[in-house]
Amino acid sequence: MTIDERLEALRSNIESLHASVHELHKASQRHDGQIAALIAAARQDGENIRALVRIAEIHERRLTELKGGEQ
Repeated sequence: MTIDERLEALRSNIESLHASVHELHKASQRHDGQIAALIAAARQDGENIRALVRIAEIHERRLTELKGGEQ
């Protein structure tokens, strides 16, 4: 293999590596957006769960008061 052939092979490898890194960067940016959306959804789920817990506690107090009033 001549030096020119080696240089051409190296250039080809560098171009291929550059393309791979570029695609990896684009995929990483997409994943960042998806992760941010998942974090936002998890936060919203947490808020919804806390609201449901408050509702359950209110209902539990009402039931306890009703049971206490009947006895």
